[in-house]
Amino acid sequence: MRGKTDYLFQRPGSSNWWIKLQSPGKRIEKSLRTRDKKEAEIKASPLINQHKTALLDARPRIETVWRYEYQPSPDMQHAPNGERVLASATELKFYGPDGKLLRTAANGGPASQIANLERRLGISFPVPIELTDEAKARARPKTDDDQVLETYIKHRKITGYIEREARQVWELFKTLVEGKRLKDCNRDDGRLLVTHFQGKGLKSATIEKKIAWLNAAVNLAMSEGHLKFNPFASIVPRVRDKTRRLPLDDADMKAIRNNLKRLGKADQLLVRVLASTGMRLSEAFEIDGEEKERGVRYVIVGKKTDQSLRRVPLPAAVLPYLPKSIKGPLFDLTKHRDPSDAASKHLNRFLDDIGITDPRKVAHSLRHRAQDRLRAAGCPEDVRWAILGHEEETVAAGYGEGFPVPLLRKWIDKIGF
Repeated sequence: MRGKTDYLFQRPGSSNWWIKLQSPGKRIEKSLRTRDKKEAEIKASPLINQHKTALLDARPRIETVWRYEYQPSPDMQHAPNGERVLASATELKFYGPDGKLLRTAANGGPASQIANLERRLGISFPVPIELTDEAKARARPKTDDDQVLETYIKHRKITGYIEREARQVWELFKTLVEGKRLKDCNRDDGRLLVTHFQGKGLKSATIEKKIAWLNAAVNLAMSEGHLKFNPFASIVPRVRDKTRRLPLDDADMKAIRNNLKRLGKADQLLVRVLASTGMRLSEAFEIDGEEKERGVRYVIVGKKTDQSLRRVPLPAAVLPYLPKSIKGPLFDLTKHRDPSDAASKHLNRFLDDIGITDPRKVAHSLRHRAQDRLRAAGCPEDVRWAILGHEEETVAAGYGEGFPVPLLRKWIDKIGF
């Protein structure tokens, strides 16, 4: 461990305090013209701070830079294959001998280098190093097309896993169309995403959710007059590839109740919330506070889409296990990049371990059970959707928004645990 640096000292035979600043190949000593050490420390403070800043700036460091394929220029440049290139700071336009635009591409890419190696290694130039894909995405200059997604993310205040997924799908799309501009894209370009995800074995509903962020971003840009066509609209085919989920029956719920202590306390609470409210898993992780209406506690969930946004009363079956007041995230969001996906996997393993092995019965089956319980209790359809949220955008999607929370609480208690 390095010792503390003493910047102040007194020379033999002098009563004044001096400052010494040592840097490689250089040493500065200067009188502070005072006998009072406290005053000397005050006078020395800005000099010491400047010295430390200079030392820090001189340390070897990793820098992220943009490495051009062609230097930006207003003049045409010649490519090795005989094409001509017009290079801006972010984009290359390749033209044929007849002057026709052949294609566009990004002008170079992000690169990383180690600078300030001269003092330690005698190297007077930056040394290039390889960047990770994530670092490349962060370093890449934003184009007008990138701004379409950025505007949507800010407009909808999207964060966390959803933001990461939206950015990943956007970067994938740009790779698949080889830098083609959005204004020049058609649905066949958008379908490249569908083909890619289908090749990975994803179901149509999952593909639609992944593409939904780009679809919504372009719709916003169109509404503001920046684009005229949406290449992501209606590109996912309607196919019956969705696994039909079965609701959990009374025997399944008995097995869950008898084995609930095998789960940690947070997962026990999660199961109780899902079972007694019919929430989607992702919605349970949206709970970050509570409100009251006529003394009835409720939470607001379904923030991803307008048709799912709703008030959900906290049922009697779960109240004894909740804090007296929810004043922050009810479930931990920090352990995983996608906490609801991680929770789904280990809750499904829990179901398997306690004997619920039918592949059609999963954690999401608690939502199907809630739907069946409400239906069996005679709950009106519009009240059911007010409690559970609509699955799709429909004319009736807004009908349940005005129901009093105490009325919703009366019906949600019919679900039980």
